[in-house]
Amino acid sequence: MTTARTAARLVLGAAMVGAGVLHLTVQRQDFQAQVPSWFPLDEDLTVLGSGAAEIALGAAFLALPGKKRLVGGLLAAFFVVIFPGNIAQYVEGTDAFGLDTDTKRLVRLFFQPLLVLWALYGGDWLRRGGRR
Repeated sequence: MTTARTAARLVLGAAMVGAGVLHLTVQRQDFQAQVPSWFPLDEDLTVLGSGAAEIALGAAFLALPGKKRLVGGLLAAFFVVIFPGNIAQYVEGTDAFGLDTDTKRLVRLFFQPLLVLWALYGGDWLRRGGRR
């Protein structure tokens, strides 16, 4: 694995653990505001569950380099699954995390595909040819 790929994995893993901890602690209300109004589960339960998932996936990306493909794929899938919440934040005009205008909320939508690619890159999914 290249140094850049390892760095991408470690940075994203640490960021996911950090984001998960924030879900469970000081930014819990901000994350609750992002749960779409149509989502069938309780907002706090959703935030706690997604925070726990972020911690688990991030920790696995950090601690289990032998499982980087599996974890990278799961992280990419996680980012796809939560994307409707980001769309809902834009459509519903929900303010959270300094995203207090439609323009800011719209710009944020373009970063989610980058997170998917980052997870796939760190998980060694985007290599051309060669061994995996």
